[in-house]
Amino acid sequence: MRIARYTDGSEPAFGVVEGSVADGTAIVAGITPHPFAPFTFTGARRPLAEVRLLAPVLPSKILCIGKNYADHAREMGGEAPTSPVLFLKPSTSVAGPGDPIVLPPDSERVDYEGELAVVIGRLCRDVPAERALSVVLGFTCANDVTARDQQATDGQWTRAKGHDTFCPIGPWIETDLDPSDRVIRTTLDGEVRQDSRTKLLLHDVPALVAFMSRAMTLLPGDVLLTGTPAGVGPMRAGQTVAVTVDGIGTLTNPVTTR
Repeated sequence: MRIARYTDGSEPAFGVVEGSVADGTAIVAGITPHPFAPFTFTGARRPLAEVRLLAPVLPSKILCIGKNYADHAREMGGEAPTSPVLFLKPSTSVAGPGDPIVLPPDSERVDYEGELAVVIGRLCRDVPAERALSVVLGFTCANDVTARDQQATDGQWTRAKGHDTFCPIGPWIETDLDPSDRVIRTTLDGEVRQDSRTKLLLHDVPALVAFMSRAMTLLPGDVLLTGTPAGVGPMRAGQTVAVTVDGIGTLTNPVTTR
């Protein structure tokens, strides 16, 4: 099931995307109250092409893992850590499909980082890895946008990762997905820059959910970014970046300046 958050010019709503996106026949069927509890269909049905997709959730927090692919750790100049490296992005960094990634004036290099994202479905704490997928609502695409120069100079990653628009997610949440071996690909102006598979994650989704939930309570709608593969690089205003995870879809965002 593909769960989207959208607007048709009125208040944002949740809906289920039905039909084929590829041939243009997909529609969004409205649901109430939200996907984190039993829901019913409202009867509203709109062609997908006639609505604007929004970020599929507004998380209380975005938990992220650094250097979770060995090839990315090497391209950053080091070995992969033995334990997950956890950091946070603020909820204000969230952007939706088609929203611009806004380059801040105080950074000279801003990079794309395509990732598989996990959306938590219910309140949980201390979840064992063998039950981790039971607390997951589904999966979406994400771009862990990073001001690389600020990451290098600050000594920690909060500012570099936390600018407004630095966490595009979407286009929707796919609830029926095995995340263990999915192609993840990032393009910049149509040119492939990252091309990998989630089976190469050093710490897989169940391990990450268990690790994060030992540190803090996870709430419905929280988003977990699982790490980016090798191939990260800078973006410039006027370019377009797209992150694709097979079985989910493609998240596309233009790049602009403030």
